Amino acid sequence: MTLRRLGRKKTSKVINDINMTPLIDLTFLLLITFIITMPAMEQGISIRLPQGKADVLPKKANVVTVDAAGKVYLNNRPISLEDLERTLGNLSAEDPAVSVLVRGDERIEYGKVVQVMKILYKVKITRMALVTLSD
Repeated sequence: MTLRRLGRKKTSKVINDINMTPLIDLTFLLLITFIITMPAMEQGISIRLPQGKADVLPKKANVVTVDAAGKVYLNNRPISLEDLERTLGNLSAEDPAVSVLVRGDERIEYGKVVQVMKILYKVKITRMALVTLSD
């Protein structure tokens, strides 16, 4: 006489489906992470912009930033004024319609921003804008 457990049947069922819920959760988590971190990556150097009336900025532009210490950056990379002139001159020679955005911290001397503006004028960049915070 063999003893069998009552109520339990040994049936092996093969699962052919992949549970998509964890994959969808992971996808949404990554999407939200990128949405939150993208503006922080775009800003780069932390500065306080002056207040002013702002128009729509061009999407594809080179960004020159002057921080509170007076250091100059081109597209979030530190650069000297001489190298800035040479690099922007090359960009202007390749594409005469190149756009440049100038971001200057409100605490720096006005002369630092003027030095950058002189370089833009010297290399004949005509499409430029000063970036400010909107009122």
